[in-house]
Amino acid sequence: MTIKDIGPEPQSFDLEEATLQNTNYRTVAWSGKYLQLTLMSIPVGEDIGLEAHPETDQFLRLDAGRGRVQMGRTKDRLDFEQEVEDGWAIFVPAGTWHNVTNIGEEPLQLYAVYAPVHHAPGKIHGTAADAERDEDSGNDEPPSWSVQPAQQPSDKHA
Repeated sequence: MTIKDIGPEPQSFDLEEATLQNTNYRTVAWSGKYLQLTLMSIPVGEDIGLEAHPETDQFLRLDAGRGRVQMGRTKDRLDFEQEVEDGWAIFVPAGTWHNVTNIGEEPLQLYAVYAPVHHAPGKIHGTAADAERDEDSGNDEPPSWSVQPAQQPSDKHA
């Protein structure tokens, strides 16, 4: 299944199937004015990477695999920890440090909903290193038609 991000236009597709078929670290599947959907695949033993989005709430749902989610107010105090698996949801409040690690024996397949929009529409990152390179170079910016906070502080990465 190939998903094309058509921007803030009506869209419909089998989200579970798209999530399970995604083999990229991150694929931006739909970008609206206020929120965005990405599909993610985290290899065995790897993680999303410890980060915090000061102005972005996130919803994540696992469709395959097993993981460990860690969250906290500071990167040195992740006092929330939970093992998660297929069917589980993760809610990350804006400003919360968080990481999801694949602790299973298969890729961790999940999708994430960001509000506000966080990535360039249709952006595909094959690996976490690709995503980091794009973020560092400014090649993964939200579209001009999305609604962003008046002051957009930079994301924080450990």
